Amino acid sequence: MDVLQTYLDACKEAVNAFLARLFEPAGLHARLKEAMNYSLMADGKRLRPALVMASAETFGIPRDRVLPAAAAVELIHCYSLIHDDLPCMDDDDLRRGQPTNHVVYGEAMALLAGDALLTEAFHLLARPLEGVPAERQLAMIRTLASRAGVDGMVGGQAVDIERTGGLGTLEDVEFIHLHKTARLIQACVEIGGYFADLDSEVRRALSVYGECLGLAFQMIDDVLDVTASTEQLGKTAGKDVEEGKLTYPRFVGVERTRDLAREVIRRGEQALADAGIESQPLRALQGLVVDRER
Repeated sequence: MDVLQTYLDACKEAVNAFLARLFEPAGLHARLKEAMNYSLMADGKRLRPALVMASAETFGIPRDRVLPAAAAVELIHCYSLIHDDLPCMDDDDLRRGQPTNHVVYGEAMALLAGDALLTEAFHLLARPLEGVPAERQLAMIRTLASRAGVDGMVGGQAVDIERTGGLGTLEDVEFIHLHKTARLIQACVEIGGYFADLDSEVRRALSVYGECLGLAFQMIDDVLDVTASTEQLGKTAGKDVEEGKLTYPRFVGVERTRDLAREVIRRGEQALADAGIESQPLRALQGLVVDRER
């Protein structure tokens, strides 16, 4: 775990340095950029950009060439957190250990900060990428749009809102988790793979691995909402139960949810093995997701 933590710290340091240069708070719209930076530069895990880098590095691509794509994914993730915390959504006042964006800047500016981060993510990913042919870069852009859009994260959020406080099924839970959380994590692994010239079998394996990792991540998130404290999480604990969210623990209990997460992780692990993909960071990240405490 120490080796993995060193790796994650290096990825986080690299992506933080890159993100810090993106939006200088100057001009008439300085407050908008300030609001963007407030959430963007908060102390997040940076798991998603680390996954983009780990996926690309598996195939020999240097980290510095991957940073724009890794940062683009983090912009998408950050926008989703700002919007998710708004009063019209999950209505939370704590994120990453600090007051949420709308608490500090107001709802209108928080909404615009999220809009701007979403738009700038594609602006960033559309810039020329060293060593990446146009068709593979277009595939990255399509992948991010698909995984973040109506058939991905946004679609999952919509169903989550519709089902909150009501009845549902375990199939509803899986749909929400796969779309709201897993699809963006899946995109990270897929986008990292597009930096290299890979055959379709390897790309499919990376996609399965990413989907499984994302689903397990959200399963453990459900568990932590029940078992961890607000201080541990950096966000309000216990909200899923309070609001009547559809979660795995609600249907199968905490321990069975942990078991299901391990089963899903093994599926992703097998996909990598079947395709002959050897990657210590990707394998280590599976253990981190299952065993994390925040």
